[in-house]
Amino acid sequence: MSVHSRIHSPALADKLMTAEEAAELIPSGATIGMSGFTGAGYPKAVPQALAKRIEAEHARGRPFKVSVWTGASTAPELDGALAKADGIEMRLPYQSDPTCRERINAGQMEYIDIHLSHVAQHVWFGFLGKLDVAVVEVVGIHADGSLIPSTSIGNNKTWLDQADKIIIEVNTRQDARLAGMHDVYYGTQIPPHRKPIPILSAGDRIGEASLRCDPSKVIAVVETDAPDRNSAFAAPDATSEAIAGHIIDFLGHEVKKGRLPASLLPLQSGVGNVANAVMAGLQTSPFEEMTAYTEVLQDGMLNLLRSGKLAFASATALSLSPAGNEAFERDLSFYRDRIVLRPQEISNHPEVIRRLGVIAMNGLIEADIYGNVNSTHIGGTRIMNGIGGSGDFARNAYLSFFMTPSTAKHGTISAIVPMVTHVDHTEHDVQVIVTEQGLADLRGLSPKKRAGQIIANCAHPSFRPALSAYYDAAMHRSPGLHTPHLMSEAFDWIPNWKAAQG
Repeated sequence: MSVHSRIHSPALADKLMTAEEAAELIPSGATIGMSGFTGAGYPKAVPQALAKRIEAEHARGRPFKVSVWTGASTAPELDGALAKADGIEMRLPYQSDPTCRERINAGQMEYIDIHLSHVAQHVWFGFLGKLDVAVVEVVGIHADGSLIPSTSIGNNKTWLDQADKIIIEVNTRQDARLAGMHDVYYGTQIPPHRKPIPILSAGDRIGEASLRCDPSKVIAVVETDAPDRNSAFAAPDATSEAIAGHIIDFLGHEVKKGRLPASLLPLQSGVGNVANAVMAGLQTSPFEEMTAYTEVLQDGMLNLLRSGKLAFASATALSLSPAGNEAFERDLSFYRDRIVLRPQEISNHPEVIRRLGVIAMNGLIEADIYGNVNSTHIGGTRIMNGIGGSGDFARNAYLSFFMTPSTAKHGTISAIVPMVTHVDHTEHDVQVIVTEQGLADLRGLSPKKRAGQIIANCAHPSFRPALSAYYDAAMHRSPGLHTPHLMSEAFDWIPNWKAAQG
C-alpha cells in the first residue's frame, strides 16, 4: 500500500523524506520522546538511521549522544541499535534490551526507572526537563493533521504535546483498520485543576480516536513498512500451569466467599509466559463475562476474547506473538469492538485502577519471607528491566498477586529469600505470593505470620529448611522484635547466587 493513501494532509505529505534525512534533523544532546510500548508501535526506521549517523560521527571523533524517553520497552531496531552505537546518554522509563542493560550496569548509560503512570505527568510538571523531538509511529494522518495511532499509544499524547519538533513514521505494514480502536483522553490537568477521570468500567470511551498534532511542529514524515517485534511465547510448562492453577483456585474461593463477583473484577496481567499461562487457565475456568483493565494485551487475553470468556479489554499496547498477531489481523474487525487502547497515563492511572477494583497479577525476581518484593534488580545492584507498571497496579489493586517459579537457574537459586536485596514493592502492597509450590494469602497477617505462610507454601522444598532455620534463629536471637532479622546474615545467600550466575 502506498504511503500517500495514508496521508490525507497535503501540508504533511510535502514533508515526506527518507529516514536518513530525518535523522540529520536530530542534534547531538537532544532529548527524544519515541513511541513504543513492549515491542509495539515503536518507530523502526529513524532510530536505525540515527544509530548509523551516530556511528559515523564517533568514527570522526565527534561525540554524539541523545537521551531517549519511551512508553516502555521497545525493540532491537530502537533501543538495541542506539545502544550498540553508544548513542544513548540517558534512558527512561523502562527497558528490556540486553545491550542497554549491559551498558547501564557497566555505568556507561544513565537510566531512570519510573512507575509508568508517572512519566507523562512528570514531563508536564517539568520535572524531567525539556523534550526536544518526538518520533512517533502512526498508521495514518488525517486531513487536519491528527494522527491515527499504531499498535500502542504509551506516552505519545504527551510527546506530541510537549516536543518542540515532531518526526512522524507512517508505517504501511500496520493495518489501517486499527483506526477507531484508540481512546485518547485530553481531560487531564495539572494540579490544582485536576478533575476525576470519568471511567466507570473497562469499556468506557472518554476521549478521541486520534492523536492531536500541531502540523507546524512536524519537521519530517517518513514512510516505513516493517512489522512490530512480535516475540514468540513458550508453551505453558508444568511450573507456569501450576502457578495458574493456584491463582484460579484462589479466585474461585474468593467468589464463594462473596468477595468477588462471579465474573471477577477487571484483570491486569504483566508480560511473560507465566502471565499467559494464567490467561490460558482462565479459558477452562468457570468465570464468564470477564473484563480486563491492563497495560498490555498478550495472546492469552486475545484467546479469551475470541472464546467469549473475556467480554472486553482495555490496554495501552498489544504485545503479541507472531501467531497471535496473525490471528489479530485476520479478525481485526472482531477485536476492534472488544479492545480499546489508551494513553498509559490512563491505562495505569491509580485513580481508575482503584475505582474499578482491578485484580493485579505481576511477576517478581525475588520475595522475602515477610512479603517484600524485588522486581527489578539482580543482587541488589544490577538492573534487569525496570518496575514498569507493576507498582501502579499493585498498590491500588483490589487484589495484588505476585507470581514466580520458586527457583531459578535450574534450581540453584531460591526466589524466596530471607531479605530482598532491593525493594520495589513493600509488604504493604503485596497481598498474595504464588509459586508452583503453592499460594500465600498475606492479607491481615502480621510479619511473623506472613513468614510462616511464605516459607511453608511458596518456597521450594530444597530451600525451605534453610529459610526456616534462618527465621528460627532470628526469632531466638532477637525475641520480641516486630520483624525478626539477623542483619549480619540476611544476605549470606548473595555469594551463592553470584556463584550460580557463573
